[in-house]
Amino acid sequence: MKPAVTHPEADAEFDQGIAYYEEKRQGLGQEFREAVLRVIEEIRVNPARGAPYKRTGFRHFPLQRFPWVLYYRELDASIWFVAIAHGSRRPDYWRNRQP
Repeated sequence: MKPAVTHPEADAEFDQGIAYYEEKRQGLGQEFREAVLRVIEEIRVNPARGAPYKRTGFRHFPLQRFPWVLYYRELDASIWFVAIAHGSRRPDYWRNRQP
């Protein structure tokens, strides 16, 4: 199983999502956090789990309960998560991020 590495902006998106949901209802931010971490672990176990995203070399995996998507790429030594994005954000805003 490869380690997960997240882009600093993906970390910030994750933190913003937790804060947003916690503001909506106490405990909901924690549920969002757990949902994202579960998906990250699933992808670490099976990197091909997410569907290919267009012709970018990235894969994407939507969360079931929350309208968020994880975008990632399998590298030689790790799984690189480039974005933890809300589904209604502008598409592909994260594509210029570098590992």
